[in-house]
Amino acid sequence: MSTESAASIDAERIQQFAAGVRGVVLQSDDAAYDDARAVRNGLIDRRPALIVQCHGTADVVEAVGFARDHGLLVSIRGGAHNVAGNAVNDGGIVIDLSEMRSVHVDPEHRVARVQGGATWGDVDRETQLWGLAAPGGQVSTTGVAGLTLHGGLGSLHRKYGLALDNLRSVEIVTADGQVRTASESVNPELFWAVRGAGSNFGVVTSFEFALHPVGPEIYQAAPIFSLDDAPAVLRKYRDFCATAPDEFGPQAMFWSVPAVDDFPAELHGMPIVLALVVYSGDPDEGEQLLAPVLDWATPILDLSGRSPWALAQSSFDAFFPFGGYYYWKSLLVGEPSDDLLDAVVEAAADRPSPDAIVNFWQLGGEIERVAPDATAFAQRDAKYLLSLDTSWFDPDSTERCIDWTRRTWAAMQERFATDRPYLNFVGFGEEKEALVRASYGANYDRLVAAKMMYDPGNLFRMNNNIPPRG
Repeated sequence: MSTESAASIDAERIQQFAAGVRGVVLQSDDAAYDDARAVRNGLIDRRPALIVQCHGTADVVEAVGFARDHGLLVSIRGGAHNVAGNAVNDGGIVIDLSEMRSVHVDPEHRVARVQGGATWGDVDRETQLWGLAAPGGQVSTTGVAGLTLHGGLGSLHRKYGLALDNLRSVEIVTADGQVRTASESVNPELFWAVRGAGSNFGVVTSFEFALHPVGPEIYQAAPIFSLDDAPAVLRKYRDFCATAPDEFGPQAMFWSVPAVDDFPAELHGMPIVLALVVYSGDPDEGEQLLAPVLDWATPILDLSGRSPWALAQSSFDAFFPFGGYYYWKSLLVGEPSDDLLDAVVEAAADRPSPDAIVNFWQLGGEIERVAPDATAFAQRDAKYLLSLDTSWFDPDSTERCIDWTRRTWAAMQERFATDRPYLNFVGFGEEKEALVRASYGANYDRLVAAKMMYDPGNLFRMNNNIPPRG
């Protein structure tokens, strides 16, 4: 597809387009433009020619048609959390869904209908009125769309699967401007593709999620151990995970004690490992079952306890603020050998910023009970996810932090002979086709065929792109 700069389009044509949508169409000389083009990652500074703040599906249809007719580069903005900044581009058009955030809950049938610009905080607020939840992320400001369309890990994935595994249907505007429903019974091949590669196939304007009984109160173990105890703690974590029921959502987070008032001043900046295990069942049962976690070593601080589900889901929000600097990469791995655990500790001890997190998530459970070809998300057999969540706030640290993340990720790839990423954590996606092929594996060719059917011109390519052939 040829790409035209929106700056070369006749001003009258842009005015006609703007008059045909109910939302606002912003250009660079508008007062709201700079705020509208900003995304969460402060590394991203791009200047689209047009930003369409859609008020509904009809606006999305108009924007897709305008972009297609003029060969414009398209970005889709939901929560704008994506580290690579795919929600915005230079010279093209942004289809901004951030005004489309409604959540409708049907408690009788345990279903939520969620618009494409909603965040997980929006979802939790509405679903918790009924003691229900959809599996999502762990930062409430994260957009539903971005997290879901390429996976969706959180504290419930072992019990209820990935966010995409809980989709019942989507409404999507495809490249031809058609509004399609996709589900197991309607456009099933599109539904298959959306669940894992959705940003390649159109603008998802709403999601229908299955809901599950969670909360309103949960129990979580959250002892903080010194990094000196990490080798022993990580081995006990591995042994614990080997027999943990699916109600447990465990992760070992290597971090430094944040310099905020919630933590004792004498601990600020101390390298730590946080053993975070959320129990999604009965809180009394969770407290009993998780008591042994506190004995993995002597905690320097213990944050364990009961919490409202929605509060637990937003407890990390403050540590990933809008405008911070982020570069995250990941690897999906199998059973953790002592060598792998030692490598994780070595990486944690070498973090380039106190705000950087090395996170070691347990997977399995309901994720691996789904066949690898049942959805586009293929990596069902991975046992753990190693994510290098490198964050920092000093712009002078940018080169060092990115370099460390790339070197550490490459060394882990070579050391453990794995190249499988989790597509929500891929840095800037620099590896392009190699990265995408490694993630989708045997599903890749089927995705290419679906791309040829629904987006043969590759209109939707600001993503982990699957280019059409021909």
